[in-house]
Amino acid sequence: MDDRERARQLWERGVQHLMQGDIQSAIDSFNQSLAIYPTAEGYTYRGWAISFLGQLEEAMEDCKKAIRVDPDFGNPYNDIGVYLMKMGDLDEAIPWLQKAKTAKRYEPKHFPFLNLGHIYMAKGDQMRALDEYVHALDLDPENPIALKAIAGMDLKVN
Repeated sequence: MDDRERARQLWERGVQHLMQGDIQSAIDSFNQSLAIYPTAEGYTYRGWAISFLGQLEEAMEDCKKAIRVDPDFGNPYNDIGVYLMKMGDLDEAIPWLQKAKTAKRYEPKHFPFLNLGHIYMAKGDQMRALDEYVHALDLDPENPIALKAIAGMDLKVN
């Protein structure tokens, strides 16, 4: 087994630990994976795990490392946007989420649209929020978050 495959297996183990709520074991697996073969996925998911410990600055640093490894991987752009939202830096989050929307390699594609919708709602710009939520629904037609957000809007039609 080559280094890349071993790193992938450790990354998968980290994802499993993360889904089970074992944050420290997830971080340990991601660290081992990254030590063998650094990948954008490894940095992004380690950052996500670290974010659950409230270490948002460190999580963003891991996302920036992921972007340096693979600028086409969209997840770290979205994640940085989310971390900035959690920190209350809505305006700073917008360009990161815009980059996630246009990334060549990103799943699930509708997340940055939802996050931008939330930002625009928080800023009182319902029309821009609506546009983002509609785009999210174009990508994921049954998305309950977008459907609920639109249903809760106080839209006036003249």
